[in-house]
Amino acid sequence: MSSSLAKLAGKVAVVTASTEGIGFAIARRLAQDGAKVMISSRKQQNVDKALKQLKKENLNVEGLVCHVAKQEDRLKLLQETTSKFGGVDILVSNAAVSTHFGPTLNTTEESFDKMFEINVKSTFMLCKEFVPEIEKRGSGSIIVVSSIAGYAPFEFIGAYSITKTALLGLVKTLSPELARINIRINGIAPGIIDTKFSQALTSSNDAVEYSKAKIPLGRFGEPDECSGIVSFLASDDSSYMTGENIVIAGGAQSRL
Repeated sequence: MSSSLAKLAGKVAVVTASTEGIGFAIARRLAQDGAKVMISSRKQQNVDKALKQLKKENLNVEGLVCHVAKQEDRLKLLQETTSKFGGVDILVSNAAVSTHFGPTLNTTEESFDKMFEINVKSTFMLCKEFVPEIEKRGSGSIIVVSSIAGYAPFEFIGAYSITKTALLGLVKTLSPELARINIRINGIAPGIIDTKFSQALTSSNDAVEYSKAKIPLGRFGEPDECSGIVSFLASDDSSYMTGENIVIAGGAQSRL
């Protein structure tokens, strides 16, 4: 249970796509560190299951269905959060899809559009819609979940990789504008994390062998290995950081 000494005590956080995997780990960690957390997912049953688990741990969480591509869902997420918790200090944009596996130029227009709509446009719209509410708090933090693929594209999920590169740019673009109103924005770029989302890369023996050979730590990451970094970025421990993207990838090559 959180205490008044917890680093996020008194803060309110919203985490999208947070009923499993990295998003769930982030929501749990922010709550463990004292925040009141609103979780969300496209499916009610997933929200119910995650809420049950988190409340069993005596964490201060609520949740609702939110399809981030739908404006009415995003606005309801904002309204429900402010209604239940009194405001918003922290936004974590985690929702993403990867709808094509194979050569990049074989991606259909429909698939390409869907990935950009959910991975990029929805993140931008969440920032646009939530910033006025965060600004009322006097300060705040936005964390965008990108991917190491944004730096070093994965050949068979090329279009997805492009969307993640766009998110790195979104963080850089918004940081000076948001700094003027005392809101910081940073990103994380996870490598291959062992979740349902990454099954295409973690379920095939050949893919596993090939991928692990490129990771100096010799293994895939766990969702909890991303959540502490997000809590750090959400807290005053990172008060002099904005516009940064932190790679969490076991040493896999991404940039200098």
